[in-house]
Amino acid sequence: MKQEEIIKFCHDNTICDFLNADITPTENGGVRLALEVKNQHSNCYDILHGGVMTTMADTAMGAACFQKNKKVVTVSMTTEFMRPVKIGTKIFTDAQILHDGNKIMICDCKIVDAAGNLYAKVNATFFVIEKVKA
Repeated sequence: MKQEEIIKFCHDNTICDFLNADITPTENGGVRLALEVKNQHSNCYDILHGGVMTTMADTAMGAACFQKNKKVVTVSMTTEFMRPVKIGTKIFTDAQILHDGNKIMICDCKIVDAAGNLYAKVNATFFVIEKVKA
Protein backbone atom coordinates (compact mmCIF):
# COMPACT_ATOMS: atom_id res chain seq x y z
CA MET A 1 0.00 0.00 0.00
CA LYS A 2 1.38 3.39 -0.94
CA GLN A 3 1.82 5.99 1.77
CA GLU A 4 -0.50 8.44 -0.01
CA GLU A 5 -3.26 5.80 0.01
CA ILE A 6 -2.80 5.23 3.76
CA ILE A 7 -3.03 8.99 4.41
CA LYS A 8 -6.19 9.16 2.28
CA PHE A 9 -7.58 6.17 4.21
CA CYS A 10 -7.07 8.08 7.48
CA HIS A 11 -8.66 11.25 6.10
CA ASP A 12 -11.62 9.22 4.82
CA ASN A 13 -12.10 8.22 8.48
CA THR A 14 -13.96 11.32 9.60
CA ILE A 15 -12.94 10.84 13.25
CA CYS A 16 -9.46 12.18 12.38
CA ASP A 17 -10.97 15.37 11.05
CA PHE A 18 -13.37 15.59 14.00
CA LEU A 19 -10.47 15.36 16.45
CA ASN A 20 -8.31 17.68 14.33
CA ALA A 21 -5.59 15.01 14.27
CA ASP A 22 -2.77 15.37 11.74
CA ILE A 23 -1.64 12.36 9.73
CA THR A 24 2.07 12.39 8.99
CA PRO A 25 4.14 9.90 6.98
CA THR A 26 6.79 7.79 8.73
CA GLU A 27 10.11 6.59 7.37
CA ASN A 28 8.90 2.98 7.21
CA GLY A 29 6.11 3.88 4.80
CA GLY A 30 3.38 4.08 7.43
CA VAL A 31 1.66 6.96 9.14
CA ARG A 32 1.61 8.57 12.54
CA LEU A 33 -1.28 10.50 14.04
CA ALA A 34 -0.43 13.73 15.85
CA LEU A 35 -2.70 15.80 18.05
CA GLU A 36 -2.17 19.04 19.88
CA VAL A 37 -4.43 18.63 22.90
CA LYS A 38 -6.98 21.43 23.18
CA ASN A 39 -9.89 22.19 25.45
CA GLN A 40 -12.25 20.36 23.11
CA HIS A 41 -10.31 17.12 23.78
CA SER A 42 -10.38 17.39 27.57
CA ASN A 43 -12.49 15.83 30.27
CA CYS A 44 -13.90 17.57 33.35
CA TYR A 45 -10.42 17.52 34.98
CA ASP A 46 -8.89 19.61 32.17
CA ILE A 47 -6.75 16.73 30.91
CA LEU A 48 -7.05 14.73 27.70
CA HIS A 49 -10.07 12.42 27.68
CA GLY A 50 -8.98 8.77 27.61
CA GLY A 51 -11.41 8.03 24.80
CA VAL A 52 -9.52 10.41 22.54
CA MET A 53 -6.26 8.51 23.10
CA THR A 54 -8.00 5.18 22.57
CA THR A 55 -9.62 6.45 19.36
CA MET A 56 -6.28 7.74 18.06
CA ALA A 57 -4.62 4.38 18.79
CA ASP A 58 -7.46 2.41 17.16
CA THR A 59 -7.21 4.56 14.03
CA ALA A 60 -3.39 4.31 13.91
CA MET A 61 -3.46 0.52 14.29
CA GLY A 62 -6.16 0.27 11.60
CA ALA A 63 -3.92 2.32 9.30
CA ALA A 64 -1.01 -0.04 10.06
CA CYS A 65 -3.20 -2.98 9.02
CA PHE A 66 -4.28 -1.09 5.90
CA GLN A 67 -0.60 -0.63 5.09
CA LYS A 68 -0.54 -4.45 4.83
CA ASN A 69 -3.44 -4.27 2.33
CA LYS A 70 -6.08 -5.35 4.83
CA LYS A 71 -9.25 -3.65 6.01
CA VAL A 72 -10.00 -4.60 9.60
CA VAL A 73 -12.50 -4.10 12.40
CA THR A 74 -11.62 -4.10 16.07
CA VAL A 75 -12.41 -7.28 18.01
CA SER A 76 -10.96 -6.20 21.36
CA MET A 77 -8.77 -3.45 22.72
CA THR A 78 -7.06 -2.76 26.03
CA THR A 79 -5.72 0.66 27.00
CA GLU A 80 -3.31 1.28 29.86
CA PHE A 81 -3.03 4.95 30.80
CA MET A 82 0.35 5.90 32.26
CA ARG A 83 -0.05 9.61 33.01
CA PRO A 84 -2.42 12.48 32.27
CA VAL A 85 -1.95 14.58 29.16
CA LYS A 86 -2.23 18.30 29.82
CA ILE A 87 -3.88 20.74 27.44
CA GLY A 88 -1.25 22.16 25.07
CA THR A 89 0.75 18.90 24.85
CA LYS A 90 1.31 17.44 21.39
CA ILE A 91 0.97 13.67 21.33
CA PHE A 92 1.77 11.05 18.68
CA THR A 93 0.81 7.46 17.91
CA ASP A 94 3.41 4.76 17.34
CA ALA A 95 1.54 1.69 16.05
CA GLN A 96 3.04 -1.63 15.04
CA ILE A 97 1.75 -5.00 13.91
CA LEU A 98 2.63 -7.92 16.16
CA HIS A 99 0.76 -10.62 14.19
CA ASP A 100 -0.21 -10.37 10.52
CA GLY A 101 -2.62 -13.24 9.97
CA ASN A 102 -5.11 -13.90 7.19
CA LYS A 103 -8.14 -13.45 9.48
CA ILE A 104 -6.72 -11.97 12.70
CA MET A 105 -4.18 -9.21 13.22
CA ILE A 106 -2.71 -8.14 16.56
CA CYS A 107 -1.25 -4.67 17.03
CA ASP A 108 0.03 -2.40 19.73
CA CYS A 109 0.30 1.33 19.90
CA LYS A 110 2.06 3.75 22.17
CA ILE A 111 0.90 7.33 22.73
CA VAL A 112 3.94 9.53 23.31
CA ASP A 113 5.00 13.17 23.21
CA ALA A 114 7.91 14.63 21.24
CA ALA A 115 10.32 13.85 24.10
CA GLY A 116 9.24 10.19 24.08
CA ASN A 117 7.27 10.34 27.34
CA LEU A 118 4.77 7.48 27.38
CA TYR A 119 1.14 8.40 28.11
CA ALA A 120 -0.69 5.21 27.11
CA LYS A 121 -0.15 1.72 25.74
CA VAL A 122 -2.86 0.07 23.68
CA ASN A 123 -3.11 -3.55 22.52
CA ALA A 124 -5.77 -4.70 20.09
CA THR A 125 -6.98 -7.65 18.09
CA PHE A 126 -8.50 -7.01 14.68
CA PHE A 127 -10.57 -9.15 12.32
CA VAL A 128 -9.70 -8.91 8.63
CA ILE A 129 -12.88 -8.12 6.71
CA GLU A 130 -11.29 -7.57 3.31
CA LYS A 131 -7.97 -7.76 1.54
CA VAL A 132 -7.33 -4.85 -0.82
CA LYS A 133 -5.18 -4.77 -3.92
CA ALA A 134 -1.72 -3.30 -3.51
